[in-house]
Amino acid sequence: MGVTKTEIFSEQQNRIADLAKAFAHPARVAILQLLIAKKACVCGDLVDELPLAQPTVSQHLKELKRIGIIHGEIDPPRVCYCINETVWEEARQAFGSLLDASISAGCC
Repeated sequence: MGVTKTEIFSEQQNRIADLAKAFAHPARVAILQLLIAKKACVCGDLVDELPLAQPTVSQHLKELKRIGIIHGEIDPPRVCYCINETVWEEARQAFGSLLDASISAGCC
């Protein structure tokens, strides 16, 4: 197999791109907003709160967990989800430093 394109970029660049995936789909944004609005772990069926099918919600939760921006604790029969504050702060700082970078006024 050849080298994947991500291997040519820095660890920081890959992490920022990975974190950006959390915000790259409106369903994941809605899940994050729901968890933030609750200001606590959500234990119960997020499907009741979102206009999405269970498999769709599950796939988005899986991606958010993979990135690490949410925690999910299984306590049968319930699963509780909440924002991972450490990773949330990492994302805030990463995007802040990227977006705060100066842009030359002489561009196009």
